[in-house]
Amino acid sequence: MNNYFDTSIEYLKGIGPQRAVLFQKELKIFSFGDLIQHYPFRYEDRTQFYAIAEVDEHMPYVQVKGKFTDFEIVGVKNKKRLIGYFTDGKSEMEMVWFQRIDWVVQKIKPGIEYIAFGKPTRFGKKINIAHPEIEPVTENNLKGNSFQPVYPVSEKLRARYIDSKQIAKLELELLRAAESHIRETLPEYLLKEQKLISKKEALRNIHFPKSQELLLSAQQRLKFEELFYIQLRLIKMKLVRQGKFKGQVFNDAGILTKFYKDYLPFELTNAQKRVIREIYADMKSGKQMNRLLQGDVGSGKTIVAFICILLVIGGDAQAALMAPTEILAQQHFANLKKYADLMGISIALLTGSVKKSQRKPIHENLQNGELKILIGTHALIEEEVKFKKLGLAIIDEQHRFGVAQRSKLWQKMRTYILTFW
Repeated sequence: MNNYFDTSIEYLKGIGPQRAVLFQKELKIFSFGDLIQHYPFRYEDRTQFYAIAEVDEHMPYVQVKGKFTDFEIVGVKNKKRLIGYFTDGKSEMEMVWFQRIDWVVQKIKPGIEYIAFGKPTRFGKKINIAHPEIEPVTENNLKGNSFQPVYPVSEKLRARYIDSKQIAKLELELLRAAESHIRETLPEYLLKEQKLISKKEALRNIHFPKSQELLLSAQQRLKFEELFYIQLRLIKMKLVRQGKFKGQVFNDAGILTKFYKDYLPFELTNAQKRVIREIYADMKSGKQMNRLLQGDVGSGKTIVAFICILLVIGGDAQAALMAPTEILAQQHFANLKKYADLMGISIALLTGSVKKSQRKPIHENLQNGELKILIGTHALIEEEVKFKKLGLAIIDEQHRFGVAQRSKLWQKMRTYILTFW
């Protein structure tokens, strides 16, 4: 195959065709790439072993070492449970199973030394762990692992004996097999500049961290990479859009100069001036603009919006401002109307509550170009709302609109977009 990580998950040792179907349905894992990016959602510290006498129900998770002396099945039918009596040679506690009892009886035998891990609870006067993780003592696990990954699994997977530990084994198998295929995806200078570990180290330590520091380094590296490529994709989309859809050219600032000279009621802040300069540079460049104007309530976004509208009207075009609620649309209309009236510019409000008889002249004046500014709600994206020459679309509180809704307004004339936040 062209890409090793496109290989179907069924070809990984320990999975096969039947398990592959489960992984696809339950975890949306189809390929080696999907599995290696199926990261743990938490990690369990297995460095410490507790004596049974130290264990109490207030501890989050504990790890104990000992042997089962006996097993007992208590109750009948759906109330049946298996109790294993577990001792470390000095004290005893109970391990309890409510499911998979037959499998536990077959796999776990008295007299063999095991490590048990789980959440302790109290039942009467006794401490127990329900459905503990059990594994025979080996030289390796006796040392204690710094962190053990815990992976998302479903009940259907558990019913087929695929738990977090099984997924960890598969991840380890894949990491060993895939090591030579893992390529660095970021340039060397960027790794040094951001003090990031390599892709290979990051994947190893996100699954099986050797220390808390390496885990944090792995998380930082993978998060940075994800955001980095999202940003690159957005830049690419912007460049493609600018090349495909040319913007209208607005370079007549005469009406704006008149507003500054005769009607601007206060001095603009340096931040407002900078933003206006940047927007004006876009508008006279002939390239598509899609800008986010961010500022606190009362920071002066509305006056910036009106100045940008003046640039468009100076180029004999129209502007629209879409707000998510009627109240907000009415506020924008009231604020902009006082400036528009001073300049002799026609402005109208279009919302869901505007009567049909009042809509007709708005639609007509919009199509013949007499209406220069239209403020409204979702009503602006209705089919019958047609502009003669829409030059600027302003969207307030973009998170309240869907992508399709914002796109509909842009499609009216494939115009410049200015978004408030």
